Amino acid sequence: MLPARFRFLPLAELEQRLRELPREREVVAYCRGPYCAFAPEAARTLREHGYAARYLTDGLPEWAAAGNGVESDGVGSSTADR
Repeated sequence: MLPARFRFLPLAELEQRLRELPREREVVAYCRGPYCAFAPEAARTLREHGYAARYLTDGLPEWAAAGNGVESDGVGSSTADR
């Protein structure tokens, strides 16, 4: 799991903060739902810079509603545990 400071990283900040992300772990980008274009764009940007990356197709709310695990850090952000 990524450190809490990476659980929510706005797309606008992604390229400036790439060096902070661990290269040894796969990064899963997520967004609010299936019609959001930010997660696919984030995954594409990460792959272009040599990171192993993918995105949740339906978004984090749909992931949680389907009964998949979601962990919260208690500060208002959450991340899927897979």
